[in-house]
Amino acid sequence: MGVIGKIESLWRYPVKSMRGEELDEMFAGYAGVYGDRLFAFESSASPKGFPFFTGRDQRQMIRYRARFRNPEKAVRPVNWSEAQKLSPNLNPISADASQLMIDVETPDGKTFAIDDPALIDNLRAGIDGNHALTLLRSDKAITDCRPLSIFAVQTAKKLGEETGATVDKRRFRANIYVDLASTDGFAEDEFVGKSLLIGSKVTVAVLQRDARCMMIVLDPDTAEKTPAILKQVAQAHEGMAGVYSAVLVEGMIRKGDSVELLE
Repeated sequence: MGVIGKIESLWRYPVKSMRGEELDEMFAGYAGVYGDRLFAFESSASPKGFPFFTGRDQRQMIRYRARFRNPEKAVRPVNWSEAQKLSPNLNPISADASQLMIDVETPDGKTFAIDDPALIDNLRAGIDGNHALTLLRSDKAITDCRPLSIFAVQTAKKLGEETGATVDKRRFRANIYVDLASTDGFAEDEFVGKSLLIGSKVTVAVLQRDARCMMIVLDPDTAEKTPAILKQVAQAHEGMAGVYSAVLVEGMIRKGDSVELLE
């Protein structure tokens, strides 16, 4: 089908529901983006089917900034080059947990190690006391659904036109933001059931549209609510915005890479 656009920006979220970090390059693997949603908090007050403590419970959580202490260790699997030389079918291994340690800066400028109990106390301040929090860690991205999320910048622009509000793309917490040749919003919906080649190697299968929740009403900088955005997505777009995909061929993705729709 040919090139349909390019990578506008790349993002990952070291701690589920906390602020994302923009990257120049990232490793897209079968289990998701390397270093993405590496940590999450589980709440005793959340349903068993979705046990996580998120911005739904504490909206200021999206303003907490997580950073890797050793960012150079968090770019790609530690044996990626060696694994590729042996066989393109080998699963590369993750760095040791100590090398992927995270520190979190709160909105008021305090910094805690991700495993510091004081961070939990800080997150629970001012909310329902029923939330007993437990820190979770997984080398596999702790995503809500599929391992990789894709969102067209034209879709954010379209929602802004429809609502009369400024719609920051970061509300949608995607891993990959694409700048499509098509100027139509929600054009990424047409990729469902098809595959994309990103750059020269990474191939993803687009599996389904992304069902949206109240997280998109939260401004990523202030956590203030704009309910009209979710209302518009629900009423005009069947509650969907962006798409979910799975990685078929692992590799590095870089900002500016081409995106090709495969036959």
